[in-house]
Amino acid sequence: MCNSRTRIVNQLHALLRQLLAGGAPTSLTAAAATALLRGFRARSEVDRIRVNLCRDLISDIRRLDGQLAEYEKQMTRALKEHGTGLREVDGIGSVTAARLIGRTGRASRFPAAATYATYNGSAPVQIASADTDHHRLSRYGDRQLNSALYTIATVQVRMPASAGRAYYGKKIAEGKSPRAAIRSLKRHLSDHVWRIMLADEKRSHRQHEKESDRAA
Repeated sequence: MCNSRTRIVNQLHALLRQLLAGGAPTSLTAAAATALLRGFRARSEVDRIRVNLCRDLISDIRRLDGQLAEYEKQMTRALKEHGTGLREVDGIGSVTAARLIGRTGRASRFPAAATYATYNGSAPVQIASADTDHHRLSRYGDRQLNSALYTIATVQVRMPASAGRAYYGKKIAEGKSPRAAIRSLKRHLSDHVWRIMLADEKRSHRQHEKESDRAA
């Protein structure tokens, strides 16, 4: 659904660039697009068709925004019942937390953090030749998990006081490129979220044992 919204926003942005001399901001909302159209006067039939298309796309965005907001409420309730500590991590909201849990399943099925990193594709692949020895991003693993980790990493890098920003800055100071520093941060975050999910699982198991003992 998020991908559908992004595609519709891109289509709307392209149409507004054709209609408006100054173009439109890249981060469009339904309200902002409506405000831009309010001051526009179509001078041709082509422009009128474009305006109608824009209005249809704005309606689609509003509908998707409503659905996403409702899904987030449902996920928030489910996460409260689950009792996860993931949402305490900078950059992880209800949607991302649910995505991590849903795609990971039982964290305990991975015997180590390195195994989980391989599974989600954040473990870099070593590329060696006669003259060079470097790493690249793995093209294997769960791409949705990898995308979630990338989102968390980029959000943290934009947060000056976050632990992720400090870790990223440390890697840059060590001489890594911004891309390599993000890769390192993703790997670091993979270890961190795996440990949190593992702790959540153990806590949930203990809680169920206590409830079973009381019931007996």
